Amino acid sequence: MEWISNLFFGGSVAQSVIVLACVITIGLILSKIKIAGISFGVTWILFVGIAFSHFGLRVDVHTLHFVKEFGLILFVYSIGLQVGPGFFASLRKGGLKLNLLAVLIVLLGVGTTLIIKLFSGLPISTMTGILSGAITNTPGLGAAQQTYSEMHGAADPSIATGYALAYPLGVIGIILSMIVIRKLFSVTIEGENARIKELQKENPVETLRCSVVIENDKLFGRPVKDLKQLFAVDYVISRIRSIDGKITIATAETRFNEGDKALIITHKKDVEDIVKFFGSQIEMSESEWGIFDVDVVPRRVLVTNNGINGRSLAELKLGKAFGITVTRINRAGVDLLAKPDTALQIGDRLTIVGTQQSIDGAAKLLGNSMKRLREPNLIAIFMGIALGIFVGSIPFMIPGIPQPIKLGLAGGPLIIAILISKFGPKYKIVTYTTMSANLMLREIGISLFLACVGIDAGSNFVETIVNGGGAVWILYGFIITILPILVVGIIGRSILKMNYFSLMGLIAGSTTDPPALAYANTTSGNDLPAVSYATVYPLTMFLRVLTAQLLVLFC
Repeated sequence: MEWISNLFFGGSVAQSVIVLACVITIGLILSKIKIAGISFGVTWILFVGIAFSHFGLRVDVHTLHFVKEFGLILFVYSIGLQVGPGFFASLRKGGLKLNLLAVLIVLLGVGTTLIIKLFSGLPISTMTGILSGAITNTPGLGAAQQTYSEMHGAADPSIATGYALAYPLGVIGIILSMIVIRKLFSVTIEGENARIKELQKENPVETLRCSVVIENDKLFGRPVKDLKQLFAVDYVISRIRSIDGKITIATAETRFNEGDKALIITHKKDVEDIVKFFGSQIEMSESEWGIFDVDVVPRRVLVTNNGINGRSLAELKLGKAFGITVTRINRAGVDLLAKPDTALQIGDRLTIVGTQQSIDGAAKLLGNSMKRLREPNLIAIFMGIALGIFVGSIPFMIPGIPQPIKLGLAGGPLIIAILISKFGPKYKIVTYTTMSANLMLREIGISLFLACVGIDAGSNFVETIVNGGGAVWILYGFIITILPILVVGIIGRSILKMNYFSLMGLIAGSTTDPPALAYANTTSGNDLPAVSYATVYPLTMFLRVLTAQLLVLFC
């Protein structure tokens, strides 16, 4: 049975692969276990790796280093692709309050870490690992490890050890903080739902349909294309119903007559102004706007043609070319108005009104191939990774720091992924990736990374707990977890009067903690926690990676 011993302990490529595969497999099996409704998820891979390493099942150091860094790159790059489109939108007015509170949680966590370092005397590298575990942020762990390695030319196992020790109570502490805030302010689910119904305002930018009668004499006989000069509100005229009952598709040359009826797509906040400008609002159902005497239908068409990526509706002139009207654009589940300057992206779903023949012609130009969307755009992925590594390797000087600073293998790919997913379509770069493909890339990356981190840290893990003050590290991590959350939770509830459900989503998003979001969703029974989580997640993820690097660099 010597071959079995060589397979698991021989140091060959096969040995490295089988150990990593076993660690990941067992970790993923254990990730299905829930204790009191809480699961540690893929972090079980880290603990299994520690156990394997403790009992002598290790991987060649060079192979371990490569797999760990490559897994980290895949993980952070896929996160950047996911959050990129919403990163800049999350900074706008609608999410400004939530993001400011999330930033405060991040900064309070960093401040608490520095204070504990000052009194405990622990190295900043160890404290950064404890911080990353306390707020359950694996990219921060990777950023700290990679930055430390860049600075010192060697790894510090205490970073991973601190992370592993702080993580379990980090998950529990985040959820416990939500419970403490709930008890502190005597929040009841029924009372909160009633409060939300009273205070919650409808979304002013919701896209909806509005039917009006044309009564403004300034519009009589004028073509649709001239109306933007008279009225600058965003809207799209979809169909016109003349006095004799004939319904036609509105084009740039369509002219209004007194008494005509128009179906208009606009934002909810603009409905009142739209009605005042055109005439008066009427109630007409979808069936009443149907065109039955000709082959005219509304239909959704997918943008899958690479040549269309980044081009605006005005540039394409679809109405003039095919005699159709684009009324709405659905991008990542959100309906947008089809404005002339709107640049199309791969994966957009256009609502088009026209004859069957004209829509078929437009669909042929746009692509409309679901099969095409299922194909991964590997060029953008590997080009972005290469560019991210290049950017992450650029040294730059900061006053007070004796050596050049780099963004590293975590910061560089993350920033490039955010930028390329947001601005790539403007430069004809196809960045669309299906959610399943992105999730697969991300899960492979994080699994490889955690397995390697666990194997690397496992040799001295038990020794640290028994003789190295590991129990105190757990306490430090718990303090870093709950203190910032409680402070911001009290501010959000007592001063800013936030509803409890949105506050739970804010807490989960500011700690990038999916188990906490799952708990919040189950508790609330609505999507308010998920909305807050999605609003603060992009900026928080970026700051968690950045602050982990800065702590190692500056301290």
